[in-house]
Amino acid sequence: MVSAGLVLFVVLLIASAAFSAEHPSRKRRIPTTLDGPFPPATRRLDPSFRRGSDDIPTDDPRLAPRVHPPFPEQIALAASSHPSSVWVSWITGEANIGVNVTPADPSAVSSEVWYGEESGKCEFFQRGTATVYSQLYPFKGLLNYTSGIIHHVRLQGLKPSTRYYYKCGDSSLKALSEEHTFVTLPSCGPDHYPNRIAVIGDLGLTSNSTTTIDHLNENDPSMILMVGDMSYANQYLTTGGKGVPCFSCAFPDAPIRETYQPRWDTWGRFMEPITSKIPMMVIEGNHEIEPQVGNMTFKSYLARFSVPSEESGSNSNFYYSFNAGGVHFIMLGAYVDYNRTGAQYAWLKRDLCQLNRQITPWIIASWHPPWYNSYNSHYQEFECMRQEMEGLLYESGVDIVFSGHVHAYERMNRVFNYTLDPCGPVYITVGDGGNIEKVDVDFADDPGKCPSESDNTPEFGGVCHLNFTSGPAKGKFCWKTQPEWSAFRESSFGHGILEVINSTYALWTWHRNQDTYKGSAKGDQIYIVRQPELCLMKSGKGRRRRNGNEPKPLCCWNPNSSAANSSNLMNTGFDN
Repeated sequence: MVSAGLVLFVVLLIASAAFSAEHPSRKRRIPTTLDGPFPPATRRLDPSFRRGSDDIPTDDPRLAPRVHPPFPEQIALAASSHPSSVWVSWITGEANIGVNVTPADPSAVSSEVWYGEESGKCEFFQRGTATVYSQLYPFKGLLNYTSGIIHHVRLQGLKPSTRYYYKCGDSSLKALSEEHTFVTLPSCGPDHYPNRIAVIGDLGLTSNSTTTIDHLNENDPSMILMVGDMSYANQYLTTGGKGVPCFSCAFPDAPIRETYQPRWDTWGRFMEPITSKIPMMVIEGNHEIEPQVGNMTFKSYLARFSVPSEESGSNSNFYYSFNAGGVHFIMLGAYVDYNRTGAQYAWLKRDLCQLNRQITPWIIASWHPPWYNSYNSHYQEFECMRQEMEGLLYESGVDIVFSGHVHAYERMNRVFNYTLDPCGPVYITVGDGGNIEKVDVDFADDPGKCPSESDNTPEFGGVCHLNFTSGPAKGKFCWKTQPEWSAFRESSFGHGILEVINSTYALWTWHRNQDTYKGSAKGDQIYIVRQPELCLMKSGKGRRRRNGNEPKPLCCWNPNSSAANSSNLMNTGFDN
C-alpha cells in the first residue's frame, strides 16, 4: 500500500515541475563573480526610449511646501559611524532670493528631536545645532540666495536594529513635525547586515528621476548610498526659469556657472517621504561644486547634509566612513586633495588600518567619478585619482566600488590596474538616476567615438590620460572593442539594490526604470563573492600577493610598492 505521505510528495513534485515549466525564470541560475571574468556584453539604448526628460517645474504641486514656517520640512536621516547613533536634519523658515538678501538667525528656532521606541511616546530628547548658508554672486543681474534654517541633531545611545519613532522641530513654538519612524542599522558583526542597500547616482529631479525613486521605494531599502550629483541646481540661471541639459551650450555668456538654489529645496521636499524613514549617505559630485563669490564652493552640500565625518576621524564632510552591520563603508572625495601626501589619503590609510575583517568582512567604497569606464563620456577623466589611490584600496581588500558621473550603467569584471585580477574589487557605475543631462549612449570603443586626449578634463585635480602599453589596446588611448574588464554595460536609467547575505556572498541587482512595468524583470543581477582565503591575509589586513608571499600589514603599507605604483605598472608594459 502506498503511504499518503508518498502520494503527497509525488503530487507536490509534479506541481513544482509544472510550475517551473510555466515560469522559465525559476530555472535561471544567477551567476556569481566566481564564474568570471565574463565576456564583455553591451545592451544599447532601446531606440523606442527617449534619452531624457525635462526637469519637473519648480511650481509643480508635488514640490510645494507641505507645512508652513516654523514647522520642519525636508526631513532627512543619515547614519553615524556606529548603529547606536543617527543624524536627523531638517529645514525651517523660508529661503530668500534676490539682489539683496539677509540671512535668517539660526538661533531663532530650536533644534530638537523627541524620540522613543513606542508610537506616540517620544520620551527622549536631544538638541543639536543650526546653520544657514548663502549663495552670492558678484555679477550684475544675478540673484543671490540665502537658505532657511538648517538643523542637525545627532541621536545617541540607540539600540541596533530597533524601530524608533520621532518628531523634530521646536517644542517651545509648538512647531514639532508629525511623527516619523526609522529602524537603526544592525550592530557590527559578520552575521548582521542591512536588509537592502539602495545605490543611486546623478539623480536630479526629472520625470525619470521620479520613476527611479518610485521604483526604489517599492524595493524597500534600509539605506541609500547617493554617489553624488543630486539636485542639478546648477543647470539653471539664478533667475530660475527652465533647466537645461547643457549649461554652457544654453548660456555661453554666463559670467559663472550659475545655480538656482531653490531647486535644492524642491529636491529636499521630493526626497523627504523616503529620507525621513531611512538614512541616505551622500558624497559630493561635480554638480555640488557650485562656485560663488570669493571662490567658495560646495556651500549647499556642506550645509544641508549630515555625515559622520567627525565620528570617523576625517573631520571633513568630503570623505568619511561608517559601519552597517558587517559592512564598512568608505566615502571618498574626488573634488578635494586625493594625493598620497594629502590629508584624505592619510585618513584613508588610518581608517583601513584599524579594520577587523572578522567583524566587518565587507569593505564597500564609493566616490563620484568612476576609475573604470568604457563610455566616451568622462573617459579616463579621473585617472590621476586612480593612480594615487588604487594600490591602497587593492592592498586593503576593498570588495565593491560604486560610482556615478557617467549617466549609464556599467559593471566591471574584477580588475586591478586595468588587468583582470580575481582579487580586484568589482567596480560598478550607477550614474543613471535620471537627471536632465540625459543618458550616455556612446562608447569609447565605438568607431569615431574615442575622445581626444585633451577631452574629459576633470573639474579638480590633474590630467593623467595615457595610452595602453600592452595587450589588445597597446599604443592606443582607446580599445577597438569593449574592454575585457568591462563585463556588462547598458544605457538606461535605474538604480541598484545590494543585499549582503553573509560574510562572503552579496546579491547585486540593477533595476532599470522600464522594468517597473515588467514584474520581476532585472536589468543585471549577480552574486558578488568574496574569497578571503585567496585574497586576504589571516590577520585581515593587507592583500595576499599573487605569488603567494604575504605583504606587510596594511599599517606598514609601503606607498612605493608595486601595487601602490599602478601608474608605473601602466607605463612599463603590463598584460591588459
